[in-house]
Amino acid sequence: MKIIAKVRSPFREKFGIPRQSGLAELPAEIIFEPEYRVREAFRGLEGYSHLWLLWEFSEAVREEWSPTVRPPRLGGNVRMGVFATRSPFRPNPIGLSSVRLERIDYDRPDSPVLIVSGADILDGTPVYDIKPYLAYTDSHPNAEGGFALQQRKGTLQVDFPKQLLEKVPQELREGLTDVLAQDPRPQYQHSPERVYMMSFADFEVGFSVDGGVLKVRNILFPTKGDNNDEQ
Repeated sequence: MKIIAKVRSPFREKFGIPRQSGLAELPAEIIFEPEYRVREAFRGLEGYSHLWLLWEFSEAVREEWSPTVRPPRLGGNVRMGVFATRSPFRPNPIGLSSVRLERIDYDRPDSPVLIVSGADILDGTPVYDIKPYLAYTDSHPNAEGGFALQQRKGTLQVDFPKQLLEKVPQELREGLTDVLAQDPRPQYQHSPERVYMMSFADFEVGFSVDGGVLKVRNILFPTKGDNNDEQ
């Protein structure tokens, strides 16, 4: 297996990444290794609206595997078979995401670069392959969702004060709000007094959750001394 590309995304750590692709319309870039920056390899790709990305859970590589895992969807308290989950802790740490292809950039020094949205992938993640998404065969509207669908919670209302939202780059505001609405907290943590910190792009987001409302408390920008300083 050869790494053909790396993902550039706003997600700098695992905490806060949407649990599935397509839940937040955030931009991401697929940067190819020099060997694969061949324009002919992309011929016809612009005719597709969505793509499948096959990638590596690079932060979850282990020598051994377990037949059961604790899905966050079940609060981390119930074990399910690894093949009944999308857990990163698998015999082979391979991830699968469906993303929207926004455009192909041919005018950069590292082109071609794929600009996509809806990726649930950590920044720097290795990509093994890209395939077109075909709605006529890949989409199954009546498919059963198992325990993942049964345990799915509704989205949160996000209270994002204007003075804090304006600190976020405009192109990231809607996507960040979508991420927060999905409730990034571990399923087993429900303290309304706790302020959670989530790394996102070049800043950190502090938030708390009370009932069905997530309130953004602060936007912090790391300083050169590694201390957080609110701007």
